[in-house]
Amino acid sequence: MVVTGLGVVSPLGVSLETFWNNLSSGTSGIGPIQFLSDTAVPKNMGGEAREFSESLLKEIIPKRQRKFIKVMCRDIQLGVTAALLAYQNSKLDPAMIDHDRFGVGFGANQMLSPPEVLKDACWACVDDLEGEARFQFEKWGEIGLHAMEPLWLLKYLPNMPACHIGICVDARGPSNSITMDAASGNLVLGEALSVIQRGAADIMIAGTTGTWIHPTKSIHAALWDELVHSDDPPETWCKPFDKNRNGSVVAEGSAALVLEEESHARNRSAEIFGELLGAGSSCVTDRNGVPQLRHAMANAMNAALRNASCKPDDIGHLNAHGSGAVAEDKAEAEAILEVFGDDGRKVPVTALKSYLGNSGSGAGPLEITGSLLGLRQGVIPPTLNYQTPDPECPLNVVHGDPLTTNNKTFLKVSVTRAGQASALVIRGE
Repeated sequence: MVVTGLGVVSPLGVSLETFWNNLSSGTSGIGPIQFLSDTAVPKNMGGEAREFSESLLKEIIPKRQRKFIKVMCRDIQLGVTAALLAYQNSKLDPAMIDHDRFGVGFGANQMLSPPEVLKDACWACVDDLEGEARFQFEKWGEIGLHAMEPLWLLKYLPNMPACHIGICVDARGPSNSITMDAASGNLVLGEALSVIQRGAADIMIAGTTGTWIHPTKSIHAALWDELVHSDDPPETWCKPFDKNRNGSVVAEGSAALVLEEESHARNRSAEIFGELLGAGSSCVTDRNGVPQLRHAMANAMNAALRNASCKPDDIGHLNAHGSGAVAEDKAEAEAILEVFGDDGRKVPVTALKSYLGNSGSGAGPLEITGSLLGLRQGVIPPTLNYQTPDPECPLNVVHGDPLTTNNKTFLKVSVTRAGQASALVIRGE
């Protein structure tokens, strides 16, 4: 299965040219958050898709679908935009394809209503009891829910990106939605690979969307994740695998890939960016429910290699999860050494969250796009801010200038805080 279209909405830009120019020049997308005046994350810093706006979506969405933008939260808008950009990039002719064999697979984080959407309905269910304001749950169904806008729920369902994308491009084939945080991207691409391999579709649009730049989700990130606290310039904050790393940076973004059965793509003389070779996944916790990230990532990488009929020494570089969190990066380094053995200290590793921040489910396909665009130039994009090697992460981290390579096969791995890991083997063109 080959990749014939790419679309991005990211902190590095919303066109492939801008995205690659920023990536190849070492430009960070991390800085002050402008979309929200205040969040729960340190100093209100993050990887924001600053070039994105509803007006961009209005320009590319079919005219008949513009009315639905009002029922798309930001996550959905990012995802639909990236998918339509990928569709444009693929140069598919809608009059020449079988729309019953055209499908969509899309991943997302959990989507949440911001407080201003819920406040009136919630206050309608509050009573003053003995001088204390208390929310009365029994009032929600009769009073609170009726104070919500009628189409409220449709704005925040994580399956809606796939629904809107399918309608926009008239994709009537298989449709699937995956909500598994950072593991979603590899999973949804692996599912699209399976759909095409088993003959259920000729074309799939697959990708993910996610934002942690949100009033409520930023609180969750502050509570659940190891976030950077620093007085240094924000573009230097995310330091995957560096000895002085001290956490991740929240972000938002979306990327989509158009995937085609190879003969279908070549019959229409499509431009090919790469080929998906295999996928794997794993979830590991101990008997007490404590996530075991190292084992999950090692299992997923080994499964992807088996599925692709590849060996570790076939891999030209590893596109890491690389969040910058201390324990998470250490576990990933251990997993890489477990899978690659002594070669784990030699295989080039790049970690693109150093530019983009961590958008959860949105991150994986964005990082894959970075590798695919780099390999078209014969290079591996470097990791930003890597200065001091960490003895606990003894990896060959690409840093400084892009690294020239002739081996265009790479392995992408992602993991969640809950111990859910996914991996893909991809060959660039």
